[in-house]
Amino acid sequence: QNMTNHTLIMEFLLMRFTESWMLLRLHAAFFSLIYLVATMENVLIMLLTILDQRLHTPMYFFLRHLSFLDLCLISATVPKSILNSITFTDSISFLGCVLQLFLVVLLAGSEIGILTAMSYDRYVAICRPLHYEAVMGKRACVQMMAVSWFNGGALGILYSAGTFSPNFCGTNKIHRFFCDVPALLQLTCSKEHATINVSVSIGICYAFSCLVCIVVSYVYIFSTVLIIPSRQNQSKAFSTCLPHLIVVSAFLVTGAVAYLKPVSDVPSLLDLLVSMFYSVVPPTLNPIIYCLRNKNIESALGKVLWNSKFPIHEVCMCFW
Repeated sequence: QNMTNHTLIMEFLLMRFTESWMLLRLHAAFFSLIYLVATMENVLIMLLTILDQRLHTPMYFFLRHLSFLDLCLISATVPKSILNSITFTDSISFLGCVLQLFLVVLLAGSEIGILTAMSYDRYVAICRPLHYEAVMGKRACVQMMAVSWFNGGALGILYSAGTFSPNFCGTNKIHRFFCDVPALLQLTCSKEHATINVSVSIGICYAFSCLVCIVVSYVYIFSTVLIIPSRQNQSKAFSTCLPHLIVVSAFLVTGAVAYLKPVSDVPSLLDLLVSMFYSVVPPTLNPIIYCLRNKNIESALGKVLWNSKFPIHEVCMCFW
């Protein structure tokens, strides 16, 4: 039995979207297009917020890091799925699976933290505008960003250790297109997962705390916006905040469904779509949602397109 377990955990088999060779090629082409679009969008936002001096503000500092996280998140899952479809294989090595799960949890956890910091930034900008520069200084922004990365890293370690510490037996087929905690737990010999249950509980508390902070921030924001006499200022405030609220809601809801919904013993299209939604859709849509009708981003893009020369020192100011 030990030898069998050892043989089984040398690699896992990811879920194949279809058995048709032609459809797999279409899947590879579709995912390649999504990955290319998401990469171009997020790289563009990072470049614009680096190159344009007007975008060196806390709001765009967090947006730059969100784009970096989104780019890393989609890069941790989609390229492997594309490669498997092209080569008509399903395998991923044990260490590759560990690394993939660690990166997904780290990046998702960090993204929740960054989204929370962005909501706090909007709260200070709208509800305490006179104190904005003092509260949202460079040091405070860097600290919030560092805390987000630290929390994501801690969750990544906890989830990886809890998921891969039990022995695996039986099938090694994962009912997801990447290594994810719920699907991997279905492959373990034990039905009791104390370590991962503790890790998931910590993750839920972390996500819930972030959600509470975001909700409180927006309660204050909307109560302040509604008493603004100018319709133009109200519209500007809502256009800034509503996209962020949509992104946060979609990300947290799909993540909660993916981790709290029981995984079926047979491949489920719903499980596949949910895992796709929170790992692929946000990195693709975030740049569109945040930059749609954003005059500063449009202006910076126009500047890049029509004026090719930028001072070299601006290129070096990547993260302030």
